[in-house]
Amino acid sequence: MITTEHLSKQYDADLESLRSRVLEMGGLVETQIRGAIESFTDGNQELAERVIVGDHQVNGYEVSIDDACGQVIVKRQPAARDLRLIMAISKTVTDLERVGDEAEKIARMAKSIHERGRIQNERLPEIRHVSDIAVRMLRQALDAFARLDAAEAAQVVRQDAAIDAEFRAILRQLITYMMEDPRTISTALEVVWIAKAIERIGDHAKNLAEQVIYIVKGTDVRHTSMERVEQEASA
Repeated sequence: MITTEHLSKQYDADLESLRSRVLEMGGLVETQIRGAIESFTDGNQELAERVIVGDHQVNGYEVSIDDACGQVIVKRQPAARDLRLIMAISKTVTDLERVGDEAEKIARMAKSIHERGRIQNERLPEIRHVSDIAVRMLRQALDAFARLDAAEAAQVVRQDAAIDAEFRAILRQLITYMMEDPRTISTALEVVWIAKAIERIGDHAKNLAEQVIYIVKGTDVRHTSMERVEQEASA
C-alpha cells in the first residue's frame, strides 16, 4: 500500500517539477528576446528566422505545463499556498508565451526592415537600451519566482514605469523623424511596433512579478498602486 509519506514526497516532486519547467520556459523566452533584438540591431536574417521558427517550442511549453497543472489539481486537490502556486504558474506561462509572441513579432519586423536596407543607426541605441530594461525585468521576475521573493518581485513592478517612459520617448523621436523625412515613415512605423513589443514584454514581466507576490502573500496586487504593492511585499 502506498504510504502517506510517499504520496507527500511525490506531491512535492510534482510541484517542484512544475516550477522547474516554468524556469526552463523562461530561459527559452529570454533567449528568444535576445535573438530578436540582435536580429534587429545587427541585421542578422538567419537569427531572425531561428527566433520565428523557435516560437513553436515556447507554445509547446505553455500547453504541456498547463496540462501538468491540471493533472496536479485533479490528483492532489491542492489547497492554500499550493493552490495559489499552481494558479499562478498557469497565468505565468500564459504571460511567458505572450512574451515569446512579442519576440517573434520583433524578429518578423526586423526581417522586413533589413530586407529593404539598414535603418538609420541613430535609432538603434534607444531600442537597445529599452530592450535591456525589459530583459532585466524578465530575468529578475523569474529569479523572484525561483526564490519566491516578494520583495524582489516588487522591484520588478517598480521598473514598469521606467520602461513606459522610455517607450514614450522613442515614440516622440520617431514621430519627429517621420515629419522631417516622410520617406522613412514605413520603416519608422515598424520600429514603433518593435518598441511597443518591447514595452509589452515589460508589462508581462510585471505580471509575472505580481504573481510571485500573490503566491507568497496571498494578495492580488494587480491594478493597484505601487505603494500598495510595496506594502504587501514587505508585510
